[in-house]
Amino acid sequence: MTRELRRATFNRSALVRVLSDTLSEVPEPKYDFGEKLGQWLDFSDALTLYSVLNAEAGSVTSVRPADAGLSAQLARLRHNLTESIANDGVFNTASAVMPPRIPFPIPLPNATVESASDFSPYHRYYLAHQRDMNSAITALRANARRALASQSAAGKQLADLDAAFEKFLSIRERNLLGNIPIMLGQRFDQRYTEHRATLADGCADKPTTWAQPGGWLEAFCDDAQTMLHAELELRLKPVAGLIATLSGACATHETKPQ
Repeated sequence: MTRELRRATFNRSALVRVLSDTLSEVPEPKYDFGEKLGQWLDFSDALTLYSVLNAEAGSVTSVRPADAGLSAQLARLRHNLTESIANDGVFNTASAVMPPRIPFPIPLPNATVESASDFSPYHRYYLAHQRDMNSAITALRANARRALASQSAAGKQLADLDAAFEKFLSIRERNLLGNIPIMLGQRFDQRYTEHRATLADGCADKPTTWAQPGGWLEAFCDDAQTMLHAELELRLKPVAGLIATLSGACATHETKPQ
């Protein structure tokens, strides 16, 4: 079996596939998810989960309709964050009606080769997008939990379970996702090395040309945006699941004979 076929595992998230396609040294996971999750939770976490899963379901006197606006909020949030990533690219700043909130760094006219080839600005650029995603998605996720908890006892249990997992895994998630811009730095170095190899002997390098169409920095911008789009979809999965459950519960209630 070729290496390409071995890597084409369709049960992986888009983010893992992007990292595997972009970086040649991303190892395949060698562990069972449930086993790894058990290692991440300590004794107090396990007690909290036990309490949530074994909480007695109280009687439900009424079922409040789901907030139909949450699905629209999710769609709007996905659109806004997707557009934010796309419009922060190398070729969007000049044509955009509004300047990008998180502009992609490009070398200044007076930049030296040494300063322009420093990855630090691009690291900060990626982290800024991560903070943007985290802030917006966390707020919507909390709203979805509140709406779900008001639906029924089962909905409240699911909301409590989601809140518990978010609390337990937030630090782990932050640390793991914090590795992405570091790994992206490897791609930056690779792109720059390949660019340097194309220069003729004695030919001066000009950082102002790096972001031009066909330039190596333009290609790296595409790498960064591809990773950001994949990470966005990964971050949206929990809140999308809550809202889908909420919408299903609402539909069931509406079709139930009165």
